[in-house]
Amino acid sequence: MANVSQILDRKGRDVLTIRPEQMVLDALKSMAEADVGSVMVMSGDAVEGIFTERQYARKVFLMGKASPTTPVRDVMERDVIFVAPDQSVEACMALMTEKRIRHLPVLSNGRLVGMISIGDLMKSVIDEHKFNIEQLVQYVQG
Repeated sequence: MANVSQILDRKGRDVLTIRPEQMVLDALKSMAEADVGSVMVMSGDAVEGIFTERQYARKVFLMGKASPTTPVRDVMERDVIFVAPDQSVEACMALMTEKRIRHLPVLSNGRLVGMISIGDLMKSVIDEHKFNIEQLVQYVQG
């Protein structure tokens, strides 16, 4: 089965980032424009946290905070769970299930090199299943 590096090779390694002092509304606009569900909160090259749609729902909307005036630093998740490029798809899926998260930033030598989502992992699994089915069909058909 594929690993994280192979997924990043296929989908790209760009990661949407925002500074901690920027407002939640800025993060939401960036996420909407990029059609992603999370943004990494960075100070230069240093990861400060992650802000996701889930943080917005729970820490902004449900708490009655205003997106235009709430800094991302006040609502981001500081305890970020990372994976390495050589981590397997299965290990990532197990981690996401255990921690109940949908996005995993990828670190290599202490540097942010990508981001994978549960959708990326599912696509990888589906693609592998399609390939295996095609191989079986070819084998059976001779």
